[in-house]
Amino acid sequence: MQIQTRILTPYTIPLNKNRLIPSKTLAFSGTPPANKPWIHGGNLCNLPNKGRRAVVSAIEEGNLSTDVQRARKIVEHLCLLKAKENLSEEEENDMLDYLYTTQYQMRGILAISLGRICDENPEQYTHAIFMRFQTKEDLAKFYENPFYMGVLKEHVMPNCHGVFNFDYESEVEDDILPIFRKGEEYNYGLELILLVAFIKSSLGGLAEDAMTSLAKLTLEFPSLIVQATKGTNINMSSTEYTHGVVIRFRSSEAFKIFMSSSEYNTWVRSTWSLAIRYSVTRFIVPVSRFHRSWCSNYIP
Repeated sequence: MQIQTRILTPYTIPLNKNRLIPSKTLAFSGTPPANKPWIHGGNLCNLPNKGRRAVVSAIEEGNLSTDVQRARKIVEHLCLLKAKENLSEEEENDMLDYLYTTQYQMRGILAISLGRICDENPEQYTHAIFMRFQTKEDLAKFYENPFYMGVLKEHVMPNCHGVFNFDYESEVEDDILPIFRKGEEYNYGLELILLVAFIKSSLGGLAEDAMTSLAKLTLEFPSLIVQATKGTNINMSSTEYTHGVVIRFRSSEAFKIFMSSSEYNTWVRSTWSLAIRYSVTRFIVPVSRFHRSWCSNYIP
Protein backbone atom coordinates (compact mmCIF):
# COMPACT_ATOMS: atom_id res chain seq x y z
CA MET A 1 0.00 0.00 0.00
CA GLN A 2 1.37 3.38 -0.97
CA ILE A 3 0.94 6.45 1.19
CA GLN A 4 1.49 9.86 -0.37
CA THR A 5 2.00 12.84 1.89
CA ARG A 6 1.39 16.31 0.56
CA ILE A 7 2.62 19.42 2.36
CA LEU A 8 0.47 22.52 2.40
CA THR A 9 1.52 26.10 2.48
CA PRO A 10 -0.18 28.20 5.15
CA TYR A 11 -2.47 31.00 4.17
CA THR A 12 -2.93 34.45 5.68
CA ILE A 13 -6.44 35.77 5.21
CA PRO A 14 -6.63 39.55 4.99
CA LEU A 15 -10.04 40.93 5.87
CA ASN A 16 -11.69 43.76 4.01
CA LYS A 17 -14.61 44.63 6.22
CA ASN A 18 -16.02 47.10 3.74
CA ARG A 19 -16.41 44.50 1.03
CA LEU A 20 -19.91 43.53 -0.06
CA ILE A 21 -20.45 40.04 -1.43
CA PRO A 22 -22.96 38.78 -4.03
CA SER A 23 -24.87 35.46 -4.02
CA LYS A 24 -25.62 31.98 -5.64
CA THR A 25 -24.76 28.15 -5.22
CA LEU A 26 -23.16 25.26 -6.93
CA ALA A 27 -22.98 21.50 -6.69
CA PHE A 28 -19.53 20.16 -5.86
CA SER A 29 -18.26 16.98 -7.46
CA GLY A 30 -15.11 14.87 -7.52
CA THR A 31 -13.54 12.42 -9.94
CA PRO A 32 -11.91 9.52 -8.06
CA PRO A 33 -10.82 6.42 -10.03
CA ALA A 34 -13.65 4.01 -10.83
CA ASN A 35 -13.87 1.00 -8.50
CA LYS A 36 -10.70 2.10 -6.68
CA PRO A 37 -10.77 2.78 -2.93
CA TRP A 38 -8.71 5.80 -1.92
CA ILE A 39 -8.43 8.68 0.52
CA HIS A 40 -7.90 12.38 0.20
CA GLY A 41 -6.73 14.39 3.09
CA GLY A 42 -5.61 17.66 4.44
CA ASN A 43 -3.95 19.05 7.53
CA LEU A 44 -3.73 22.12 9.70
CA CYS A 45 -1.21 23.72 12.07
CA ASN A 46 -1.88 24.66 15.68
CA LEU A 47 -0.35 24.11 19.21
CA PRO A 48 2.61 23.03 21.35
CA ASN A 49 2.40 19.87 23.43
CA LYS A 50 0.15 20.32 26.45
CA GLY A 51 -0.81 16.71 27.12
CA ARG A 52 -4.53 17.22 27.29
CA ARG A 53 -6.84 14.41 26.32
CA ALA A 54 -8.08 13.65 22.85
CA VAL A 55 -11.68 12.75 22.10
CA VAL A 56 -14.18 11.88 19.43
CA SER A 57 -15.48 9.08 17.31
CA ALA A 58 -18.18 8.73 14.71
CA ILE A 59 -21.78 8.69 15.89
CA GLU A 60 -22.34 5.23 14.45
CA GLU A 61 -19.46 3.85 16.50
CA GLY A 62 -20.29 5.71 19.71
CA ASN A 63 -17.84 7.74 21.73
CA LEU A 64 -14.77 5.61 22.42
CA SER A 65 -13.08 7.93 24.90
CA THR A 66 -13.25 6.65 28.46
CA ASP A 67 -12.86 10.07 30.11
CA VAL A 68 -15.64 11.89 28.27
CA GLN A 69 -18.93 12.03 30.17
CA ARG A 70 -21.11 13.57 27.47
CA ALA A 71 -20.89 13.88 23.71
CA ARG A 72 -22.31 16.48 21.34
CA LYS A 73 -23.33 15.53 17.81
CA ILE A 74 -21.84 17.69 15.07
CA VAL A 75 -21.53 17.62 11.27
CA GLU A 76 -18.16 17.97 9.53
CA HIS A 77 -17.92 19.54 6.06
CA LEU A 78 -14.80 19.08 3.92
CA CYS A 79 -14.06 20.76 0.60
CA LEU A 80 -11.16 20.37 -1.84
CA LEU A 81 -10.44 22.90 -4.59
CA LYS A 82 -8.45 22.75 -7.81
CA ALA A 83 -7.33 26.31 -8.45
CA LYS A 84 -6.38 27.43 -11.95
CA GLU A 85 -2.67 27.43 -12.71
CA ASN A 86 -2.59 31.13 -13.53
CA LEU A 87 -4.31 32.17 -10.29
CA SER A 88 -2.63 35.28 -8.90
CA GLU A 89 -1.86 35.78 -5.21
CA GLU A 90 -4.44 38.56 -5.07
CA GLU A 91 -7.13 36.32 -6.59
CA GLU A 92 -6.22 33.51 -4.21
CA ASN A 93 -6.36 35.81 -1.19
CA ASP A 94 -9.70 37.19 -2.35
CA MET A 95 -11.19 33.71 -2.82
CA LEU A 96 -10.03 32.38 0.55
CA ASP A 97 -10.99 35.60 2.31
CA TYR A 98 -14.58 35.31 1.11
CA LEU A 99 -14.76 31.61 1.98
CA TYR A 100 -13.47 32.34 5.48
CA THR A 101 -15.96 35.13 6.10
CA THR A 102 -18.96 32.86 5.40
CA GLN A 103 -18.87 31.93 9.10
CA TYR A 104 -19.91 35.49 9.98
CA GLN A 105 -22.79 35.59 7.51
CA MET A 106 -24.89 32.63 8.67
CA ARG A 107 -25.81 30.66 11.77
CA GLY A 108 -24.74 27.11 12.49
CA ILE A 109 -21.03 27.25 11.57
CA LEU A 110 -19.09 26.29 14.69
CA ALA A 111 -15.56 26.32 13.25
CA ILE A 112 -13.72 26.87 9.97
CA SER A 113 -10.17 26.40 8.72
CA LEU A 114 -8.56 26.44 5.27
CA GLY A 115 -5.18 26.25 3.61
CA ARG A 116 -3.14 25.66 0.48
CA ILE A 117 -1.81 22.25 -0.54
CA CYS A 118 1.77 22.99 -1.54
CA ASP A 119 3.07 19.75 -3.02
CA GLU A 120 2.05 17.94 -6.19
CA ASN A 121 -0.66 15.27 -5.92
CA PRO A 122 -2.25 12.97 -8.53
CA GLU A 123 -5.68 14.55 -8.11
CA GLN A 124 -4.21 18.07 -8.47
CA TYR A 125 -6.16 19.60 -5.56
CA THR A 126 -4.60 22.86 -4.45
CA HIS A 127 -6.64 24.03 -1.43
CA ALA A 128 -8.62 22.44 1.41
CA ILE A 129 -11.44 23.81 3.57
CA PHE A 130 -12.90 22.42 6.80
CA MET A 131 -16.14 23.58 8.43
CA ARG A 132 -18.07 22.26 11.43
CA PHE A 133 -21.85 22.62 11.75
CA GLN A 134 -24.27 22.02 14.60
CA THR A 135 -26.75 19.93 12.62
CA LYS A 136 -27.48 18.48 9.18
CA GLU A 137 -30.20 21.11 8.85
CA ASP A 138 -27.60 23.86 9.32
CA LEU A 139 -25.43 22.22 6.67
CA ALA A 140 -28.36 22.07 4.23
CA LYS A 141 -29.05 25.77 4.81
CA PHE A 142 -25.37 26.51 4.23
CA TYR A 143 -25.44 24.95 0.77
CA GLU A 144 -28.42 27.17 -0.14
CA ASN A 145 -27.30 30.33 1.64
CA PRO A 146 -27.37 33.34 -0.75
CA PHE A 147 -24.09 34.72 0.60
CA TYR A 148 -22.30 31.40 0.13
CA MET A 149 -23.85 30.93 -3.31
CA GLY A 150 -22.50 34.32 -4.28
CA VAL A 151 -19.03 33.48 -2.98
CA LEU A 152 -19.01 30.36 -5.13
CA LYS A 153 -20.26 32.12 -8.23
CA GLU A 154 -18.15 35.27 -8.00
CA HIS A 155 -14.97 34.18 -6.21
CA VAL A 156 -14.51 30.39 -6.29
CA MET A 157 -15.67 29.04 -9.66
CA PRO A 158 -13.94 31.74 -11.74
CA ASN A 159 -10.67 30.74 -10.03
CA CYS A 160 -11.09 26.95 -9.88
CA HIS A 161 -11.67 24.14 -12.36
CA GLY A 162 -12.58 21.53 -9.77
CA VAL A 163 -14.43 21.54 -6.43
CA PHE A 164 -15.30 18.54 -4.26
CA ASN A 165 -17.54 18.42 -1.15
CA PHE A 166 -17.85 15.71 1.48
CA ASP A 167 -19.90 15.66 4.70
CA TYR A 168 -20.15 13.29 7.64
CA GLU A 169 -21.75 13.16 11.08
CA SER A 170 -19.68 12.66 14.20
CA GLU A 171 -19.52 13.75 17.84
CA VAL A 172 -17.21 15.65 20.15
CA GLU A 173 -16.93 16.22 23.88
CA ASP A 174 -19.89 18.29 25.06
CA ASP A 175 -17.85 21.30 26.13
CA ILE A 176 -17.52 24.72 24.52
CA LEU A 177 -13.80 24.51 23.65
CA PRO A 178 -13.81 21.17 21.79
CA ILE A 179 -17.14 21.95 20.12
CA PHE A 180 -15.97 25.31 18.74
CA ARG A 181 -12.30 24.26 18.43
CA LYS A 182 -11.27 27.18 20.62
CA GLY A 183 -8.60 27.66 23.25
CA GLU A 184 -4.82 27.48 23.37
CA GLU A 185 -4.73 23.95 21.98
CA TYR A 186 -6.18 25.23 18.71
CA ASN A 187 -3.76 28.13 18.31
CA TYR A 188 -1.08 25.90 16.80
CA GLY A 189 -0.77 22.40 15.44
CA LEU A 190 -1.59 20.28 12.42
CA GLU A 191 -4.84 18.80 11.21
CA LEU A 192 -5.05 15.66 9.10
CA ILE A 193 -8.14 15.40 6.89
CA LEU A 194 -8.93 12.13 5.11
CA LEU A 195 -11.67 11.12 2.70
CA VAL A 196 -11.85 7.34 2.51
CA ALA A 197 -13.22 5.04 -0.19
CA PHE A 198 -13.49 1.52 1.14
CA ILE A 199 -13.69 -1.46 -1.19
CA LYS A 200 -17.37 -2.33 -1.41
CA SER A 201 -16.87 -5.87 -0.16
CA SER A 202 -15.29 -4.53 3.05
CA LEU A 203 -18.29 -2.39 4.05
CA GLY A 204 -20.04 -3.75 7.11
CA GLY A 205 -16.94 -5.69 8.11
CA LEU A 206 -13.34 -4.66 7.52
CA ALA A 207 -14.29 -1.03 6.89
CA GLU A 208 -16.05 -0.64 10.23
CA ASP A 209 -13.26 -2.51 12.00
CA ALA A 210 -10.71 -0.18 10.41
CA MET A 211 -12.58 2.97 11.49
CA THR A 212 -13.06 1.65 15.02
CA SER A 213 -9.41 0.68 15.34
CA LEU A 214 -8.36 4.11 14.04
CA ALA A 215 -10.49 5.83 16.69
CA LYS A 216 -8.98 3.67 19.41
CA LEU A 217 -5.50 4.34 18.09
CA THR A 218 -5.95 8.13 18.21
CA LEU A 219 -7.06 7.85 21.84
CA GLU A 220 -3.76 6.17 22.70
CA PHE A 221 -1.84 9.36 21.82
CA PRO A 222 -3.34 12.19 23.95
CA SER A 223 0.04 13.94 24.10
CA LEU A 224 0.06 14.16 20.28
CA ILE A 225 -3.61 14.50 19.35
CA VAL A 226 -6.06 17.17 20.49
CA GLN A 227 -9.20 15.87 18.83
CA ALA A 228 -10.30 13.34 16.21
CA THR A 229 -13.62 12.83 14.44
CA LYS A 230 -14.78 10.23 11.95
CA GLY A 231 -18.04 9.34 10.31
CA THR A 232 -19.96 7.83 7.42
CA ASN A 233 -20.64 9.86 4.29
CA ILE A 234 -23.97 11.74 4.31
CA ASN A 235 -23.39 13.65 1.05
CA MET A 236 -25.38 11.83 -1.61
CA SER A 237 -23.65 13.76 -4.41
CA SER A 238 -20.29 12.32 -3.32
CA THR A 239 -21.09 8.62 -3.04
CA GLU A 240 -17.66 7.55 -4.29
CA TYR A 241 -16.42 8.14 -0.72
CA THR A 242 -17.68 6.15 2.23
CA HIS A 243 -16.06 7.71 5.32
CA GLY A 244 -14.35 10.88 6.51
CA VAL A 245 -11.72 11.49 9.20
CA VAL A 246 -10.33 14.67 10.78
CA ILE A 247 -7.46 14.46 13.29
CA ARG A 248 -6.08 17.57 14.99
CA PHE A 249 -2.43 17.18 16.05
CA ARG A 250 -0.74 19.42 18.60
CA SER A 251 2.13 20.25 16.22
CA SER A 252 3.79 19.17 12.99
CA GLU A 253 6.27 17.27 15.14
CA ALA A 254 3.40 15.44 16.87
CA PHE A 255 2.05 14.48 13.45
CA LYS A 256 5.47 13.20 12.40
CA ILE A 257 5.83 11.13 15.58
CA PHE A 258 2.38 9.60 15.12
CA MET A 259 2.91 8.77 11.44
CA SER A 260 6.26 7.12 12.15
CA SER A 261 5.12 5.26 15.28
CA SER A 262 5.20 1.47 15.31
CA GLU A 263 1.57 1.44 16.49
CA TYR A 264 0.39 3.44 13.49
CA ASN A 265 2.43 1.47 10.98
CA THR A 266 1.31 -1.83 12.47
CA TRP A 267 -2.26 -0.61 12.17
CA VAL A 268 -1.69 0.39 8.53
CA ARG A 269 -0.26 -3.00 7.61
CA SER A 270 -2.80 -5.07 9.51
CA THR A 271 -5.96 -3.04 8.91
CA TRP A 272 -5.91 -0.45 6.15
CA SER A 273 -3.98 -2.64 3.75
CA LEU A 274 -6.81 -5.17 3.90
CA ALA A 275 -9.48 -2.67 2.93
CA ILE A 276 -8.18 0.45 1.18
CA ARG A 277 -5.49 2.32 -0.69
CA TYR A 278 -4.95 5.95 0.25
CA SER A 279 -2.91 9.11 0.02
CA VAL A 280 -2.45 11.67 2.81
CA THR A 281 -2.37 15.44 2.41
CA ARG A 282 -1.48 18.05 5.02
CA PHE A 283 -2.64 21.64 4.94
CA ILE A 284 -1.83 24.53 7.20
CA VAL A 285 -4.64 26.53 8.72
CA PRO A 286 -3.78 30.03 9.95
CA VAL A 287 -4.13 30.75 13.67
CA SER A 288 -6.17 33.79 12.70
CA ARG A 289 -6.94 35.63 9.50
CA PHE A 290 -4.06 37.99 10.22
CA HIS A 291 -1.46 35.38 11.15
CA ARG A 292 0.86 33.56 8.74
CA SER A 293 2.50 30.28 9.73
CA TRP A 294 4.64 27.98 7.61
CA CYS A 295 5.16 24.25 7.29
CA SER A 296 8.59 23.28 6.01
CA ASN A 297 9.08 19.66 7.01
CA TYR A 298 8.23 16.68 4.79
CA ILE A 299 6.61 13.63 6.35
CA PRO A 300 6.79 10.39 4.31
